[in-house]
Amino acid sequence: MEIDLMEIWNQYQGSILAFGFKTLGALVVLIVGLKVSGWLAGLVRDSAMKSEKIDDTLGNFFSSLVRWGISAAVFIAALQVFGVQATSLVAILGALTLAIGLSLQGALGNIASGVMIMLFRPYKLGDYITAAGASGTVKDINLFQTVLATPDNVKIMVPNAQAIDGTITNFSGYSTRRVDVTFGIDYSDDMDKAIGLIHEIIQADSRILSVPAEPFVKVVNLGDSSVDIASRSWVQASDYWDVKFDITKKVKESFDANGISIPYPHTTIEQKAVKS
Repeated sequence: MEIDLMEIWNQYQGSILAFGFKTLGALVVLIVGLKVSGWLAGLVRDSAMKSEKIDDTLGNFFSSLVRWGISAAVFIAALQVFGVQATSLVAILGALTLAIGLSLQGALGNIASGVMIMLFRPYKLGDYITAAGASGTVKDINLFQTVLATPDNVKIMVPNAQAIDGTITNFSGYSTRRVDVTFGIDYSDDMDKAIGLIHEIIQADSRILSVPAEPFVKVVNLGDSSVDIASRSWVQASDYWDVKFDITKKVKESFDANGISIPYPHTTIEQKAVKS
């Protein structure tokens, strides 16, 4: 049985052309609409960054809302161009709402959690945090996830639901932090001299603050192999690591120059003569 293609074409020419035009129109709507959504999302982000009243965190989140909102509208418009009526689409969406909700519980939970992060602001862009077991600097907060960058620039994506449901440690939450450094000296060394040397180094550093408390340097523990002296100093959060590293280095150099030793764990063995 031979198929007459010309006969089929003549019989269904109108339907084929109509289907082709609808498909082409739907593709045009999709392509242009998605381009526009990306452009508007970028415009919202740039405008928010230029505004002093809106911080970068909100700007990124609003940008994500715009992108996903317009993308959803574009898909609906494309379906309408393709011939699916709005009333039929609403009916279909209504019938699928339960199934979609069950299958996308995680995604919907992430969206709700993203809104909560925007409302309660446990962290913002630029903060260094630990959330859901991951640590890094917050680079982006969108509808579904929080993007972190580790100190060695590894990208970590934490779902918003996991971030908000667990314990969040925000190391940048306050403007000041306390630098705690403990030094061990030998039992034969002069404790007061060592405390004085540490005090000198701390007082000479202009980054050390006197508020909320003056620097603390005291003997805190008699260890198995050392006398432990703790120093506690308040600094701006942005100076935390530099001050910690500088104090550690300068104290070691000062101890070496003044005959203060930093012992390491060791064992002393005593031998007693056995009487015959």
